[in-house]
Amino acid sequence: MALAKAAEVDRWFAEVDHPQKAVMRAVREAILDADDRVTETIKWKTPTFMYRGNIASLNPQAKRFVSLMFHRGAEIPGDHPALSGGGETARYMQFDDGEAVERLRPELEAIIRAWCDWRDAE
Repeated sequence: MALAKAAEVDRWFAEVDHPQKAVMRAVREAILDADDRVTETIKWKTPTFMYRGNIASLNPQAKRFVSLMFHRGAEIPGDHPALSGGGETARYMQFDDGEAVERLRPELEAIIRAWCDWRDAE
């Protein structure tokens, strides 16, 4: 799949001082690799991934791990055991390190593709 990197997100990564920057970059790569329909921008002062709506945003407030919030995660079709949270809409994925990104990457990519397919079907 093509990587649709946005210059503003590249700038954000260049400027951010975060202990999990490398892990955040790996999550970004996995999301953009998952489906070429996905785009990215900076919203709420953080990288946000989109396709026909906001899919997910990195949460830079977390420092010991990378937290990825799926804005409407409860609605994404399919079974996604790595998504956590019991609220009505948002779900989260947590990556403790680069190894976790690699281990969870197939599920992360499946979640991204499920979102894109669901949004196309509406």
